[in-house]
Amino acid sequence: MREQRGTAATEEGVAGWREFIEAAERRPDLSFCRVVRSGVGSEIVGFLCGRRGEAVSLGPMYLLEEVRGHGVGGRLMDEFLAWAGGAPVRLWVTEYNAGAVRFYERHGFRATGERELWRGRLPNVRMVRDA
Repeated sequence: MREQRGTAATEEGVAGWREFIEAAERRPDLSFCRVVRSGVGSEIVGFLCGRRGEAVSLGPMYLLEEVRGHGVGGRLMDEFLAWAGGAPVRLWVTEYNAGAVRFYERHGFRATGERELWRGRLPNVRMVRDA
């Protein structure tokens, strides 16, 4: 996971994730974070996080290639959507990540047409899932 997530796995990035997880534990009504491990106490193979503010936003979500296509992402998404309740959910996804776009579409999301450059270089597209 560290190899795949780059800056999110630096000391500062890990500290930020710890803070987010602690916030989710303190206020599970406002923050959602689930981590998937390959076995008890073993390697992290995926995660899904989200927040509730003016709107519910999903992200980030990431699964290692080795666990994709085995229902792990669907189970994470089902749990997240249950947490979100009937609220609309929005997210940004890297435009060229066709697999992720199809995954979100299968879960009721649609592209809005909004686009942005993430970190000034990666084209992202906004997706929403209405209530």
